[in-house]
Amino acid sequence: MGQPHSKSINDENEWIYIERVLSKGEFHRLGQNILKENNVLVLGFNKYGVLIEKKFLDKNDIEDITFSKKTTENQLSKKSFIQSFLQSVKTKMYGNK
Repeated sequence: MGQPHSKSINDENEWIYIERVLSKGEFHRLGQNILKENNVLVLGFNKYGVLIEKKFLDKNDIEDITFSKKTTENQLSKKSFIQSFLQSVKTKMYGNK
């Protein structure tokens, strides 16, 4: 099988192989990519290099991840009214060059 695509961050003896197959949608040029296969093979070895564990995950094992709609305000990059105004003037002055 060759070298793995990736090795585990926590364990050098855990190898990860990835296979991903995409195809075009119904209308070749207009359709979005469709995920046909998304296979992941995780192999675990002991300290002697003998296979002790294998996990096979396919596209049905993918979990949907929901993201929060909340945003975090950054006080450091927030500009005052005067800074925003001067930045706008500067952009207008040098924008036409």
